[in-house]
Amino acid sequence: MNIPTVESIKSAFKISSIPVLIASLCCLSPVILVSLGVASVSFASSLADTFYGEYKWYFRAAGLIALVISFIVYIRRQIGVCTIDEAVRRRNELINKFALALIIGVLGYLFFLYVVVHYVGVFLNLWK
Repeated sequence: MNIPTVESIKSAFKISSIPVLIASLCCLSPVILVSLGVASVSFASSLADTFYGEYKWYFRAAGLIALVISFIVYIRRQIGVCTIDEAVRRRNELINKFALALIIGVLGYLFFLYVVVHYVGVFLNLWK
């Protein structure tokens, strides 16, 4: 059993950081609008209810697609896997790296959305 190295964990954080933000936009965008002074608190709260209530799975799907794209860009630029044959030869390494990036992405999403964004929204009186 291989234990993930510090380098692989750092790369997984790099891979999953932007997709976590994209997946969290259902509740992050109203917070940003209120912080910039573009929207009122009541409008932003209504927007957050609509986004999270009806469209949260679209945001999560967009985050997952962004994670796959960022992983492909990472393996092409950082690891140097550019062909299907090379990917097949290094299949186990790539599966392990993607699994680690997916786990960190899901945990990052849960922490960012349900802790960070939630408490910023409570501070701004968007929700209780």
